[in-house]
Order: sequence, then structure tokens, then C-alpha cells
Amino acid sequence: MTSTTPGTRSKADLDLADTLGHELVRLVRLVNRAKSQVSKQGPDGIERAAYAILFCLIHVGPQRTSKLAEFLHSEISTISRQSSSLVQHGLVERLADPEDGRACLLAPTAEGLRVFEENRKQRNQWLAEVLGDWSDEDRQTLNSLFNRLNNNIEKTSPQFADPASASKAKGA
Repeated sequence: MTSTTPGTRSKADLDLADTLGHELVRLVRLVNRAKSQVSKQGPDGIERAAYAILFCLIHVGPQRTSKLAEFLHSEISTISRQSSSLVQHGLVERLADPEDGRACLLAPTAEGLRVFEENRKQRNQWLAEVLGDWSDEDRQTLNSLFNRLNNNIEKTSPQFADPASASKAKGA
């Protein structure tokens, strides 16, 4: 590992990052292809995108719509529409916010937990098939490295432009 100051990386580091970037774009494309093959709506008539809300509520706990939008990097109107569909299908319920009675929290219902677990089982079956010919050690290493990558992505904000070069481009 090369020791450099933030923002200055060696050519070798940048070449490796470029290869990783290519593979990450490829991964996202392939995951999106798999999702579209499953269809845009699940067997229960819910938009696939709405499952992200269910996932968040199950893993983070009851949330306001605004917090869900922030967490999922989405517009409040989109989260509101999708969560309304989840409520109509009995997968999510609205609860009074104990900190502010005028607001409500969204929380998964027992049916929401059941549907989530069913989707999770299907995803796990598919991933187990994808990794079926990998050794246990390789699968463990992949999980460990993905966890490490995700942790570092969560704590590192992207900086796409060097502030000095950005000010030069503006003529400052």
C-alpha cells in the first residue's frame, strides 16, 4: 500500500482504481439486468424499488418519510408514493411519531416482514447459485472485502474535482 497524502495517488493506485471502477459499473449493470429479468413488479404487485423502503425499515427501524428519502438518496415524493403503495398492500403501517404527534413513522407490518423474508430467500438462492463453484474461502473473502469496501465508501465522500483545479477552471 502506497503512503500518500489525500488526493494524491500513484499511477498504479489510479490504474487499480480504474479497473475496480469498471468492474463496479459492470456489477451494477448486471444486477440491474437481473432485477429487470425478475420484472419491475414483484409477485404481490409491489414495485421492486419499493422493496428498498421495506429493507430500510426492517434494518434501521421505523422512520419518517424524510429520513427514508435521505437514507435512500431519493425524492420525498417518490418515497411517499412508494410507501403509500406498501401501506395499501399491508406491508407497512403508519405509526404516530412519539417525538412529534403531528408526524408519523413508517414501520413494517408482520406481512411486510414475511414478504421481505420471502424475497430475501429468493435472492439468497440466486446468489448461492452464482457462487456455487467458488470455494468457501473465496466466498468468505468476497464477503469480507465487500464489507470493507462498503464501510470505506460510507465514510469517504467522493471528491470529483480538485478544489484548486476547479477554481482555475472558473478563472479565479
